[in-house]
Amino acid sequence: MTESTPARRWYDWYSPDDSPEERKLILKLDLLIVPYAFILYWIKYMDQTNINNAYVSGMSEDLGFNGNQLVQFQTIFVVGNVVGLLPFIYLFPRVPMHILVPTLDLGWGIFTLLQYRAQSYGDIMAYRFLVSLFEVRAKPTYFLSLSIHIITKYWYLPSGELLPRAHFVLGSWYRSDEIGRRGGTFYVGLTLGTLTASLLQAAATTHLDGPNRLVITESELALTRSRLEKAGARKLVKTPFSLHLLRRLFTNWRFYVLVLWDVFFFNTSANTAAFLLWIKSLHRYEVATMNNLAAISPALGIFFVLLINFSADLWIGRPGAITLASALNFTGLTILAIWNVPEPAKWFAFSLGYSAVAVSSVLYGWANVLLRDNDEERALTLVLMTAIATSTTAWVPLFTYPTVEAPRFPRGYVYSATMVVCLVIMTQLVRVLFDGYGKRRIEVEESASIERVDDETASVPSHQGLNPKDS
Repeated sequence: MTESTPARRWYDWYSPDDSPEERKLILKLDLLIVPYAFILYWIKYMDQTNINNAYVSGMSEDLGFNGNQLVQFQTIFVVGNVVGLLPFIYLFPRVPMHILVPTLDLGWGIFTLLQYRAQSYGDIMAYRFLVSLFEVRAKPTYFLSLSIHIITKYWYLPSGELLPRAHFVLGSWYRSDEIGRRGGTFYVGLTLGTLTASLLQAAATTHLDGPNRLVITESELALTRSRLEKAGARKLVKTPFSLHLLRRLFTNWRFYVLVLWDVFFFNTSANTAAFLLWIKSLHRYEVATMNNLAAISPALGIFFVLLINFSADLWIGRPGAITLASALNFTGLTILAIWNVPEPAKWFAFSLGYSAVAVSSVLYGWANVLLRDNDEERALTLVLMTAIATSTTAWVPLFTYPTVEAPRFPRGYVYSATMVVCLVIMTQLVRVLFDGYGKRRIEVEESASIERVDDETASVPSHQGLNPKDS
């Protein structure tokens, strides 16, 4: 994309500059990558958030739960995600996929089913930990690795959690101006998973109290590499995990900037059960109705995710899109922090909740572009920034969103609103810091006229093919 390129309409899926061959390639990539990631996020979040629906639908009374046990159930799930990350990274490149993935998948399925036997707080905590330990590795890896295995025969793909893996794949196949909409499309699975969990719980309460045409050809592999090289990327090279790689990463200032940026983002959302707990506190609705009403927020979240990610690619750029989503989220959190407002205002505020998650694919897509000059650093940074940011959500909610303070959460909404402000400030800081960093790197390359001859030498990102609104 160049400065003279006019703003595109929302339905302009392809760039006007894309050739027929490129459009055919992009369509294949869209059919291979995005649907798999979408399905994974749908399953993942339906599994992750259904504890909230079960809690308000009678489980807390049946099993005698009280105090802060709901937030502890949420915390142990995050702990399982984080704890399982490092051994999975170690095992993935060493154990054949056809052995490792089915084994993890089997563990996920067994412990998911065994939750029906839970009779106490300790049982639920143990099962939630084991489900999360297997679920975050098995389901994402199985489907995503299966799809990417078809098309990445000669390309390096990092192991790790679904979010950084999915965004690494997007950054490896799509240009800067194409990543946001693809990331937003698969991220709709998050909101749809939460919505589905509510609707399934309501239904249960009511009624139960690849084809060869998609294979990427060698010529299309070459075309993909050519498109990305024009956008400033270089061919992915598999580099063994080493202390040198870690030292290079941890002595680079931009790693810490991106991690802090991601930590702010992960802490901008209100507790996932807040809306449900507030509806229950009204003592006005039957259980099925309560779960149906809780689906309002994630349903609107689908709109927010698509709006923000399409805006990032086509209209207002990434900084503007993150700021817009943050403004919506901040509005809702401010209303909830005040709390003593008319009831319709609270419905409105809770309905804005999923504008927070719309930031994810924009932020990670941007990080992909910023790190494109070094693929090994990009892979490891995406995994570590996700792991570190996720780990904060394992313990922070114990202090900010204790269940005993529901649904008011006097500290929680204020804390989340503060993190939104920090996120917006950090976004502008990233825009300034990395713009200057990129320009300096380009100037150094042009003055020295040095070609990249060593995998340890970072390549220089070019502004050609990048969205000029990003800087």
